Amino acid sequence: MIPETAYAKINLALHIRKRREDGYHELETLFAFVDDGDRISAAPAAADSLNVHGEFAGRIDDPFDNIVAKALSALPHGQGWAVTLDKRLPVAAGLGGGSADAGAVFRMIERAHGLPGDWHARAAGLGADVPACVLSRPCVGTGTGTDLAEVAENDLAGCPVLLVNPREPVPTGPVFKAWDGIDRGPMPTGSLRHIALAGRNDLEAPAVSICPVIADVLAALRGTGPFLARMSGSGATCFALYDSEAELQTAADKIAASNPGWWQMAGKLR
Repeated sequence: MIPETAYAKINLALHIRKRREDGYHELETLFAFVDDGDRISAAPAAADSLNVHGEFAGRIDDPFDNIVAKALSALPHGQGWAVTLDKRLPVAAGLGGGSADAGAVFRMIERAHGLPGDWHARAAGLGADVPACVLSRPCVGTGTGTDLAEVAENDLAGCPVLLVNPREPVPTGPVFKAWDGIDRGPMPTGSLRHIALAGRNDLEAPAVSICPVIADVLAALRGTGPFLARMSGSGATCFALYDSEAELQTAADKIAASNPGWWQMAGKLR
């Protein structure tokens, strides 16, 4: 068996700069990854197969069209793999769940067979977040998010982080479409902490307009005293960063008590 964690992706900052003629958006984002997420394992088999289970397995309509299956098809990996996916991250949640799963498959194949020289292009062909999710370590994404540069100073490694989702899916396309088109300036440079604190998420307002409960999640997180709370990606998941694990646990307990229906995951930044 080849086990791997599909680390949850968060956008510590996400600056949308302009709409492109091809329908995509020019953006600048700071990717970071939590030390938990979906769980994937694979075993040798006569042919590729995919078995999905877990809390959010029912949200995957067609396992054969799943991005995990597409990632397997995108890379040479021997005779066949029987892949099992424990879907622990919510779908359409701003955590790059499908992209994280694909990234995990790339890392599994890298360990078993190595990756081809054009792995980045193959990953980008599956989705804009997939190359960053293959790396699963802090990096700055530009262009559509596929042009990556690693951050020199990761001063948030090990930082306690709480993820909260109101269990309402938010498709990415409508959120980008609702962006007002105003360029609010470039993402700052510097250490992870500085970029995160000085940055913003330009999709937060359009996401709230589509899914108003996101504002409630942010208010609840900010009420627990983190040094940063922000929406990730196009929502609806929001995250909060804390100075200590004790503060995180207190916050998690408080939110679970006041909003027991919300999904949450606690961990540390990688």
